[in-house]
Amino acid sequence: MLTKMAELALRSPRRVAGVVLALFVAAAAFGLPVTTKLLAGGYDVPGTEFTQAEQILADKFDTGGFTLIMTVTDPAGVDSDAAKARGADVVAGLHRSPYARQIISYWATPPRFAGALVGRDHTTALVVAQVSGNDRDAPQRAHDMSAELAGDRDGVTVHAGGEAISQYELNRQSRVDLVTLELVAAPFTFLALVWIFGSVIAAILPLAVAGFAIAATTAALRTLFAFTDVAVFALNLATALCLALAVDYTLFIINRYREEVAAGEPRDRALIRTMNTAGRTVIYSALTVVVTAATMFAFPIYFLRSLAYAGLAGVGFSLLGSLLVAPTLIVLLGDKLDAGDIRKPIRRLLRRPEPVPKAPEQTFWYRTATFAMRRAVPVIVVLGALFLLLGSPLLGTRMGYPDDRVLPTSSSARQVGEILRGQFSEGELGVVHIVMPSGASSSPALSRYAIQLSKIPGVNTVSAPGGVYAHGELISIVTVDSAQKGDAAYLAVTTDADPLSPAGQDQLATLKEVPTPAPALFTGLAQRERDDVHGIVERLPWMLALIAISTLVLIFLMTGSVVLPIKALIMNMLSLTAAFGVMTWIFQDGHLGGLGTVATGSYNYTMPPLLVCLAYGLSMDYEVFVLSRMREEWLRSGGTAADNQRAVALGLARTGRIVTAAATVMAIVFLSITTAQVSFMRALGVGLALTVVLDAFLVRPLLVPAFMRLLGRANWWAPGPLARWHARRGFTETEHETVAEVEPAPRTDISV
Repeated sequence: MLTKMAELALRSPRRVAGVVLALFVAAAAFGLPVTTKLLAGGYDVPGTEFTQAEQILADKFDTGGFTLIMTVTDPAGVDSDAAKARGADVVAGLHRSPYARQIISYWATPPRFAGALVGRDHTTALVVAQVSGNDRDAPQRAHDMSAELAGDRDGVTVHAGGEAISQYELNRQSRVDLVTLELVAAPFTFLALVWIFGSVIAAILPLAVAGFAIAATTAALRTLFAFTDVAVFALNLATALCLALAVDYTLFIINRYREEVAAGEPRDRALIRTMNTAGRTVIYSALTVVVTAATMFAFPIYFLRSLAYAGLAGVGFSLLGSLLVAPTLIVLLGDKLDAGDIRKPIRRLLRRPEPVPKAPEQTFWYRTATFAMRRAVPVIVVLGALFLLLGSPLLGTRMGYPDDRVLPTSSSARQVGEILRGQFSEGELGVVHIVMPSGASSSPALSRYAIQLSKIPGVNTVSAPGGVYAHGELISIVTVDSAQKGDAAYLAVTTDADPLSPAGQDQLATLKEVPTPAPALFTGLAQRERDDVHGIVERLPWMLALIAISTLVLIFLMTGSVVLPIKALIMNMLSLTAAFGVMTWIFQDGHLGGLGTVATGSYNYTMPPLLVCLAYGLSMDYEVFVLSRMREEWLRSGGTAADNQRAVALGLARTGRIVTAAATVMAIVFLSITTAQVSFMRALGVGLALTVVLDAFLVRPLLVPAFMRLLGRANWWAPGPLARWHARRGFTETEHETVAEVEPAPRTDISV
């Protein structure tokens, strides 16, 4: 197949380029509208106690849904005529919308209940409503009904916030961040490629492949959105992955092509050999990323599933571009591929001589590998200790539900959240609805239950069908936010505890200890966080097991060894541990100023599985490239321990520069994600960039040679039946080769 693709590019390059260009234009035109359609939600695990209770509230009581909170602020006080008039305007505006329900206003609430709706300094009051709909329509509805009501007028300021506005602003901010990502990543990537290739023309080629991959992936996401929910951040991730991987794969294709030409091969033969060597490795590398990205389907939330879709599409189209678009452009460019070498005038300006081609044994990477192998034990001990030290903050990791603080300070939802946290008790944030779908026909039993709940420390009020209770006493026969229909009922509990803190979880546990008059389900942010975090944590072992199994299988298929897959698993987990630890230290604990984010004491619970899948896949990407060249050298050797060390050193010498170059480009792309104003995307960018850098600059050049030095010939060992099976069916990067079955042997000390 790869030979046919190369021959197609050689035979009809203009026709192929024309078809690709037409596909690019069509995909871009079709996919572009998706930027305004994707969703900002997708964090809830289906079938949990929280989601069941929310569904019952909507179906039986026509309540629940997305909260819209409007703050009305007047420096003269909330009881001023201007504040009253503005509050009335807000309420009237909400009533005009068919999607607003359960509208509660400070000015229309009886005085004994109004205290929860006014700030401590009496300059800010609240208007709260529920917005009907789901992730697809509620955020837009909330924005539409609040846009004309918010702003400054007559000295009174109105802001809109709550979950509905948070999701709307997340969606809008992600589009802004996407443009920023492209504007930052593209020019810096181009400059890096110019320096790597030395040619302006050659540097454009990987970016052209990336452009094709981005357009095709965007079109794929729009198609998917017609059948399932897709989170808006899938587009940001897809763009970053396409830029990183398309450049990565094309870089290896061009580098191998240049090697073949430099070795004296005619250009057409060089392209065919490139496709049958580096092309196969690129396919295998893409397969490893696909397999690890696909493990995100183990999680039931559509946020992570959307990113899995983005990962699969991005990798697939990046691979297609590198195997179809890149060879076609190589043929069309011909000798011009190396034109425009800007390094020559720079060398002349600096009066530096032209670099002399070096044998692999004379390169920096060969010397690095031999250094690591001569001092294998100290290298492993020192770097192992460093990685474990960097990973130590993981011991204090606390995963939590993201709130408005993931948004920039300029966003309306963030401003409302800060007002609520600074001026109000946690009442509006910490409402817990207790839903009894059946068996709650006894009103006296519900009242007794409400009395017991109201006695719990930290509970402000409990609204039951029979009235409102506080501190064990009935304070009003007029109920608020509670109802009873047949044998179904629900109560509302307001508390002082921050629902997204350990205190909020303790408060929820205490509420659940009170015996209920009927089977009950709890809602609220604390319950939501508990359910969603648990839903992720209980599936993490399955995801890790799938990744481990896929690593063992894929690396065995490539190398024919049962030892190297275990080594790859250990190496990748070390770099991941270090990256996670640093991220926890920065974004959870708040060191380095949280890199411009607000440290809330917890970590977005979607980040661990997302980072593990993506970062592990990218680490495997480099593992495949390096091991493939080491194996080439090993298969040419006599199979001794000294040959193993030489194969390791030569393999690194032939790939070290290009792997480091690819990692540099990839780090540039991922660091561009840190320009995002959404904090968890910034954390993702740092985590991916850090993993790539640690892997390319410490793991591959130092830890890998050190481990392989200690293992000796055992690196390439497999049991006889597996070795024979691999010889017949395993992956090979060369067109014809013989795979020797190597039995493990004691290591001999041979200097390198």
